[in-house]
Amino acid sequence: MVRERLLDFVFGNQRSGYGIALQPTLFGGASVIRNWGRIGAGGQTMMETFDHPDDANMALSRLERTNRRRGYRDAGSAE
Repeated sequence: MVRERLLDFVFGNQRSGYGIALQPTLFGGASVIRNWGRIGAGGQTMMETFDHPDDANMALSRLERTNRRRGYRDAGSAE
């Protein structure tokens, strides 16, 4: 099961994006894949792999919660 969250951050004329995805591995674990950067730029990507899908779910939830505290909102939502 692939789970994905897309978040946007707008401050003045700067707009940043943050994507978090959870993907299963071939060996029964799961990977959390993060993409971030300014909208329209290449951005950066990081992947963390976990032995247990539950650990990956907790990491994804923690990252989403942290970024929402920093001001990120659901992509495409009107403010």
